[in-house]
Amino acid sequence: MVDAPNLIPEHELLSDSEAKKVAKRFSVPLEKFPKISVNDPQAKKLNAKKGNLVAIHRTDPTGKYTYYRLVVEL
Repeated sequence: MVDAPNLIPEHELLSDSEAKKVAKRFSVPLEKFPKISVNDPQAKKLNAKKGNLVAIHRTDPTGKYTYYRLVVEL
């Protein structure tokens, strides 16, 4: 059997202090970050609440990347 690639990137719930550091590093207020629904399966898995910041770690052939999403109620 051939191993299938993991199609869902790793999601990490950031603490409030980590979220503030990320916002400061990018000089962007948290509310301006791209959004992820509180009802998203990965947000539910993390028990994310409205206002939390989620880091999404992706890997592709050119490298590793981290994207950030603000949890919102849609």
